[in-house]
Amino acid sequence: MIDKFTLFLPHILMAIAVWRLLHRDDLDDDPSLPSRKAPFRKSRNPAPDSSDA
Repeated sequence: MIDKFTLFLPHILMAIAVWRLLHRDDLDDDPSLPSRKAPFRKSRNPAPDSSDA
């Protein structure tokens, strides 16, 4: 019984720690990277007032 307890307790605690780390809101927020407010892809259709001269 004590062997199973000493085996499972650290693994359960590590799983809880990983679970809590993965669900943090600031995990994907890196201030050194540029803001992602700009669209990933540019529009294929140019704006009507732009000229390709």
